[in-house]
Amino acid sequence: MKFTAEQIAGILEGTVVGDSNAEVSKLAKIEEGTNGSLTFLANPKYKSYIYKTKASITIVNSDFEPEEELSTTLIKVDDAYGAFTKLLEYYNQIKLNKSGVEQPSFVSESATIGDNIYIGAFTYIGDNVTIGKNVKIFPSSYIGDNVTIGDNTIVFSGGKIYSDCIVGNNCVINSGAIIGADGFGFAPNEKGEYSKVPQIGNVILEDNVDIGAGTTIDRATLGSTVIRKGVKLDNQIQIAHNVEIGKNTVIAAQTGIAGSTKIGENCQIGGQVGIVGHISIGNNVKIQAQSGIGRNVKDNEVLQGSPALTYGDYNKSYVYFKNLPKIVKNINEIEKKVNGDN
Repeated sequence: MKFTAEQIAGILEGTVVGDSNAEVSKLAKIEEGTNGSLTFLANPKYKSYIYKTKASITIVNSDFEPEEELSTTLIKVDDAYGAFTKLLEYYNQIKLNKSGVEQPSFVSESATIGDNIYIGAFTYIGDNVTIGKNVKIFPSSYIGDNVTIGDNTIVFSGGKIYSDCIVGNNCVINSGAIIGADGFGFAPNEKGEYSKVPQIGNVILEDNVDIGAGTTIDRATLGSTVIRKGVKLDNQIQIAHNVEIGKNTVIAAQTGIAGSTKIGENCQIGGQVGIVGHISIGNNVKIQAQSGIGRNVKDNEVLQGSPALTYGDYNKSYVYFKNLPKIVKNINEIEKKVNGDN
């Protein structure tokens, strides 16, 4: 789909400098711009590229004045980065603008489906499912019995939502994510064998939650595993049964959270963090990548290491750890002198 500079300037409330009929059909970084592409310049360190770029249109800040001849048409806006982000969102809406029910797919007769919905081919919608308006469910997805999905939510290809789970408005569930699989519950008997403990709870995703590709969120044993409003989960994260994650917390890839742990609001958790079960982590906590958390954490703590220390203590300790061979050598020399004196 092609857009002219004039059309883009209208969307962004910008001003065209150059050919208002210049057309673009793709987006590119400024150093990789080609004919027919749209790019932007926001960071001054990339300024030299604007004189070399082959992009047909470049979005720039309104105070930009070229020092050399340009081959690209400019669109001047108050905030080039913000305008380009707005354009990306607009482009994404167009790209995802699908509607209708493709075949083959299965939609139970007892399901309630909202207006302007898209259900991709090979998708299964179970009994008593309720789906809001403007929902998009891409091909090969599974929506189990009694699931509720709010308005404007997207389930990308291969997403799985097991029975009885609840998904709020404006959520995104990426490909391969699994919501509501059984929690890891087994009880040993006198023979040392393990019997499965039935997992009869569900998962609740509140509004504006994003779930990354391949992330798994287990249903509760009893009650609910709860992901609060605005939480953003990266790819390949494991959330165990009965975990609760507070609103606007963000978690990077490959983190694992064991059962019944409560995480507060506005936390930032790095990649490959391991968190044990049955603990509480406060609000506004920051946990550095690859840390291991085995205790309760108070509000506003910043942690690093495994087992994790406060960020300042970790850095001080690491200075000694790096110099440990030298420190041991010095201690040995002191011991030799002391022993020699005796």
